[in-house]
Amino acid sequence: MLNTSDPHILDATFAALADPTRRAVLAQLADRGEATVTELAEPFDISLPGFSRHLKVLEKAGLIERSRQAQFRPCKINPEPLKEASDWLAEYRRLWEARFDRLDALLAELQSAPDDTPAKDEDDDPSH
Repeated sequence: MLNTSDPHILDATFAALADPTRRAVLAQLADRGEATVTELAEPFDISLPGFSRHLKVLEKAGLIERSRQAQFRPCKINPEPLKEASDWLAEYRRLWEARFDRLDALLAELQSAPDDTPAKDEDDDPSH
């Protein structure tokens, strides 16, 4: 039976990951660690308010955390929701790998079985 962890966490995680900008933000944070909103927004051709909406989605999904350091609000990645999603996907991967293994075994069995059908002789062919 597959693990049925909190579906709301998975829903929020996959919804946040559905957007390429948000995936790119997570990749930036994974590479550099903490970064300010301005640093994160720099490579994107998006207004700062529009970019902040992406960060709010990531934060609501629990994928990033924001702290306060003086006037800065640095962001950092929170790996827990990603781990939860990865674990969920891994269960399906194991399920499908087991099914493919059974299919491979069946195909190998069928290929190694003796062929019981008699060879067709051209003389038996009524079309000749």
